[in-house]
Amino acid sequence: MPISNTMKRLVLCVLAYTVTAGAQPKDYPITPVPFTNVKVNDAFWAPRLKINKEVTIPLAFRKAEETGRIDNFRIAGRLKKGKFSTQYPFDDSDVFKNIEAASYSLQIIPDPALEAYVDTLIGYIGAAQEPDGYLYTNRTIDPLHPHKWSGSRRWENEDVLSHELYNAGHMYEAAVAYYLATGKRAFLEIALRNADLVDKEFGWGKIEKAPGHQVIEMGLVKLFRVTGDERYLTLAKFFIDVRGQRPELGEYAQNHKRFIDQDSAVGHAVRAEYMYSGAADVAALTGQTDYVKALDKIWEDVICRKMYITGGTGASGGNEGFGLPYELPNGSAYCETCASIADVFWNYRMFLLHGEARYFDVLERILYNALLSGVSLSGDRFFYPNPLASAGQHSRAEWFGCACCPCNVTRLLPSVLGYVYAVQEKNLYVNLFMQSTARVEVGGTTINVQQTTEYPWNGSIGIEIDPASTKKFQLMLRIPGWAHGQPLPGALYRYHDELNPSVVIRVNGEVQDVVMKNGYACIDREWKKGDTVQLDIPMPIRKISADVRVKEDRDKIALQRGPLVYCAEGGDQSGVTTQNLFLEKDAEFTSEFVPGLLNGVQVIKGGARGTHRSPAGAIDVREQPFLAIPYFAWANRGKTEMSVWFATAPESTVPVP
Repeated sequence: MPISNTMKRLVLCVLAYTVTAGAQPKDYPITPVPFTNVKVNDAFWAPRLKINKEVTIPLAFRKAEETGRIDNFRIAGRLKKGKFSTQYPFDDSDVFKNIEAASYSLQIIPDPALEAYVDTLIGYIGAAQEPDGYLYTNRTIDPLHPHKWSGSRRWENEDVLSHELYNAGHMYEAAVAYYLATGKRAFLEIALRNADLVDKEFGWGKIEKAPGHQVIEMGLVKLFRVTGDERYLTLAKFFIDVRGQRPELGEYAQNHKRFIDQDSAVGHAVRAEYMYSGAADVAALTGQTDYVKALDKIWEDVICRKMYITGGTGASGGNEGFGLPYELPNGSAYCETCASIADVFWNYRMFLLHGEARYFDVLERILYNALLSGVSLSGDRFFYPNPLASAGQHSRAEWFGCACCPCNVTRLLPSVLGYVYAVQEKNLYVNLFMQSTARVEVGGTTINVQQTTEYPWNGSIGIEIDPASTKKFQLMLRIPGWAHGQPLPGALYRYHDELNPSVVIRVNGEVQDVVMKNGYACIDREWKKGDTVQLDIPMPIRKISADVRVKEDRDKIALQRGPLVYCAEGGDQSGVTTQNLFLEKDAEFTSEFVPGLLNGVQVIKGGARGTHRSPAGAIDVREQPFLAIPYFAWANRGKTEMSVWFATAPESTVPVP
């Protein structure tokens, strides 16, 4: 049946991208299929979504209660006596992200108890809002003695550290999500009152400051989509255009030059990637081509010079952000979980702008590696940074004083299903592979799609097409870059071997000679009920080398199979460390699925060599078994050494005594 106006709003606002009823003249040329139209039933994602709902989201709310984040709203609303209860003035945002996560979860699985709890929280938030719409519990609780980052007056330190607009942006996103999930307007009205105040006080000829921490740009676009009020889109554009007014603040918050003049990724990674996502939204809705040119240049800079093999971004803990080109240390790699989430948002928008598979090649790598590493298999332990090497000092934490990462994970995971499919006129894009059923609309015809696969463990993907009536359209199957010679777009990483495995596509059992366009295999035909597509993507074990300018990865290789990057943990290496291992460049490996290990993973096995230092100082080389696990699964069995990059010669190792 045709998609309803309510569902159209859901598509564009929950994922924040597509056009509402009463369409604007400009928007992304490609339309997402909402996550509520996709039902996953596989052994990889389905358990993770279940754990997120049953473990991670309740834990996030419980921690918000225990740490005083929810008390801050009660105290600001005079429902309870007390002082500001937490460490940072941006702690309000964690509650908003939790509500956003709950909203997405409610759209998948109704939960009256969870909905009632969120309604209670919204009551506290409304009580904490000041009469003119201002909402920032740190200042409202004690306006004469706010946090040192906040400044003595509203907005005084907004372009530095106050996070007033950052809190607001996450509130807008949560309010829209909850409205779309439940139809209840109370939270949305709170957000709109705040946005109206921000619009009254910020703009050309008013307060001309850029947010010190971006995210309000995306939130304002969501408000625009759900209300149609052009003021919110104009304000989002202002917050991008006003950048560069205070170059003395430096690159940390990307305020060093005008956005359209920026051509490289600098400063705090999460701030930057939220800004790039917001700029893409505004560009799509306004036709701002100079934004797109800047985004293209910055994207190339990240992919070609500043991204880890896991898809992580942000090399430096000092600024939680980007380092110099090719500065990609492993043991001190920051790769904040929030940065991976922000990078997923950005790359998805780049796909919606350009329709090229390479953006999904990056998104998939982030999703299966750098991002999933941020949450334990049990859903109750987390990483803030995600290093690529450890001497055994790293372990997952139950929570953090700065809790942005766990709360970000809770809201990202339920929406993953919204990245699987997209539509452009009579093109149906298949971007991610997971066993699932989906309902999509192509050219006014409803198409039921069923995927059968064990991805990411193997590359056999069966797709059944069931249109409501015979329909001619083009099926666009993403052929991952990792399957035809590119670990990542660009030349930062390359395969060390010369393998060239063939991808095979069959339609109704017949092998197809397909046309490739922008990384997609295009199958243009008249589809009828029961048509099947079989996509077989070989998954050999690949050795990867980095650009020689990446100092820490010289004379080293990493291992990859399918979309997964692998690592070795010390406990799996016959009692020795991972730092003394080296893999010869022609070493051979095998792979097998081990159901009883780490909830079931595909491992890589083979022969390695280890270095041992004798009492006299000589280095002895010994054969030893080698086992590698997917990077996302490391640190789920306690502290131990871990390596993603492996030396290829004994002199590059750290011999054990």
